[in-house]
Amino acid sequence: MNRFGTKFILSDYNETHDDYIGGTITGCPAGVEIDFEFVQSELSRRAPSQHPHSTQRKESDIVEFLSGIENGKTTGSPIEFRIPNTDVQPNLEMLHIMKPSHASYTYKIKYGITDNSGIGRASARQTACRVVGGAIAKLFLKRFGIEIYARKNDDNIRRYVTCKVSTGDTIGVVVNCVIKNLPAGLGEPVYDKFDARLAYAILSINACKGFEIGKGFAAAQMKGSEYNDIQNPNFSFQSNNDGGVQAGITNGQEVYFSAAFKPVPTLQKEQKAIDFEGNPTTYTGNNRNDRCVVPRVLPVVEAMAALVTADFMLQFQ
Repeated sequence: MNRFGTKFILSDYNETHDDYIGGTITGCPAGVEIDFEFVQSELSRRAPSQHPHSTQRKESDIVEFLSGIENGKTTGSPIEFRIPNTDVQPNLEMLHIMKPSHASYTYKIKYGITDNSGIGRASARQTACRVVGGAIAKLFLKRFGIEIYARKNDDNIRRYVTCKVSTGDTIGVVVNCVIKNLPAGLGEPVYDKFDARLAYAILSINACKGFEIGKGFAAAQMKGSEYNDIQNPNFSFQSNNDGGVQAGITNGQEVYFSAAFKPVPTLQKEQKAIDFEGNPTTYTGNNRNDRCVVPRVLPVVEAMAALVTADFMLQFQ
């Protein structure tokens, strides 16, 4: 499964230690104006920074478009792009370590890999391709005034700021996101609901372990008389506990959701582990991993939400 979408489709290829990663966007209508500076700014939000919590891998993430765009507008044909990997430094010391909570074991069981050189597709480096696809989707959605914003949960901001780098540990985080100015009527009954596809998209992001829309899990502690979104005679809503989606179809209110991300599993402190043969060992990660997925994951969350929304908008037209 190296592709996402049904009408607005992103396919991507290559791995974290290849010369480049890249992708193809199909289904984007002709005539969409491409703001190259905007696309690059989205990639810059995801790219490694100088913050002490960020990976020290140095990637400028300059995207090159190879087809599908002429004179600053989409042609309607597939949009192919690629992003060079300029700071490839495989960690040979960890090559045979079954890294805890990574893809090492599951890729070994599913694909028969014998060391970590075969798990490059599981790297968060792949999310750069999602951000390119999401940026193009956002430019398409701009036609309809649709906007998407993600931010850190306030409680997690405090945890993020107070996390001590010297411990070598990592922290998890909750990300909140809102989709504004959506029309009512997006989504299909039963198996292709808007919120179901949104959950599928967000949970596909590396390290994402939880998703909720609207009041989410808090709704389980509410009474129906507290929860129900009552409507006025003009059909406007008095509340938005459903998060803008009812029966899997958008109702015209803002869609808001949250995603929980686990702590980054590579620690800059010693961990017990086993190798690919099952022998006990220990390992310590290097500084080429983030201490927390934020802020770099924010444009990735927005990108996946944009891809879902663009897909449904094309079905809606």
